[in-house]
Amino acid sequence: MTTRASDPPAVASTTDPVGTTVASRTELPRHVAIIMDGNGRWAQARGLPRIEGHRRGVATVRRVTEHCARLGIDQLTLYCLSSENWRRPAPELRFLMHLLEQYLVEERGLLMRERIRLAMIGSRDGLPASTLAEFDRSAALCERNAGMRLCLAINYGSRGELVAAARSLARDAAAARLDPESIDEALVASRLDTTGMPDPDLLIRTAGEMRLSNFLLWQISYAELWVTDVPWPEFTVAHLDAALSAFAGRDRRFGGLTRP
Repeated sequence: MTTRASDPPAVASTTDPVGTTVASRTELPRHVAIIMDGNGRWAQARGLPRIEGHRRGVATVRRVTEHCARLGIDQLTLYCLSSENWRRPAPELRFLMHLLEQYLVEERGLLMRERIRLAMIGSRDGLPASTLAEFDRSAALCERNAGMRLCLAINYGSRGELVAAARSLARDAAAARLDPESIDEALVASRLDTTGMPDPDLLIRTAGEMRLSNFLLWQISYAELWVTDVPWPEFTVAHLDAALSAFAGRDRRFGGLTRP
């Protein structure tokens, strides 16, 4: 089921310690994934360079990450750069890498303060060495944290991830290390970038597009979808709380019958 932001909250809500309205904590998703869309269009609509939209979007990342961590959500996965985004103009891509490096350095205080763990999915191939170095420093700094996992999808594409998993299984089968008949969903999942992570319960997309954009296609099989027309730079904690409240009102049957 897909809900737009204009839909009213489906359940009663409570107030969290920082004064924002959220669904009951017992009804929160374990894992929230977000397609952060609309940065460039937000900037162009205001006569600004596209990169200004990306810069503004970083502030939204900070607010959303902090809020999710304080609510006790287990994992937040952000779609930062798809494997298809390399088709964008080179200056924009260079700025995105610079912005990512800057974010990784400047947010170390937040990661430690909120006890956040850092992870990455996607291919490291083709990413600047300086970007990878800053990511690795940040991940090492907070590896002993026990709070929310913040997973950044960088140079990520779900089809490529599935192809890599199939090749891995095929190599093992060809070398007689694996009986093809033993391949099941759990074994496929163990070869994906997200191995060891819970599947997303809630997928949020900003800027109104009604598509998945090659994001976590295997993992979101039973995720609840929530789409808002609001572009990522204007996405607020209130919008996030609306998505969480809508999620709490969903009847998640996983292919079965409605719960009594």
